[in-house]
Amino acid sequence: MSSIEIRSAVASDAATILSFIRELAEYERLAHEVVATEDAIASTLFGEAPTAEVLIATLDGAPVGFALFFRSYSTFLGKAGLYLEDLFVQPAARKRGVGLALMRRMAQICVQRGYGRLEWSVLDWNAPALRFYESLGAKPQSEWTVQRLTGDALTRLAR
Repeated sequence: MSSIEIRSAVASDAATILSFIRELAEYERLAHEVVATEDAIASTLFGEAPTAEVLIATLDGAPVGFALFFRSYSTFLGKAGLYLEDLFVQPAARKRGVGLALMRRMAQICVQRGYGRLEWSVLDWNAPALRFYESLGAKPQSEWTVQRLTGDALTRLAR
């Protein structure tokens, strides 16, 4: 039987995290958007003011997936929450409980910290992920759309 372990990432995991980010981007057909570097990952996740947290999933001692998340806030609940930015499990390790173990650990973190919710976005074409999240009891928020400013649009607005 395989052994799944979930642990908090440390600075020496920066290369592994970046590798998972690149694999996820490839799966999502967004590899062309990855500009992150190992130094950027190390600095922003493990520097003076970390902006997110990462869990590393191992299967029989080998890293096979990760979850990157950060604190959010719900004005309606009056409580903090967790926003899951990325969840990725390598294809060979899927359907072995790794994704469930990562999600369970994030739920435990929410409960331990007294947070009100755990939320994330998923691509509408990603049927396996949608089925997985539904099996956890997640409810799609179809009345909301994600909006984003980046690059020139962000710079223009900032002027």
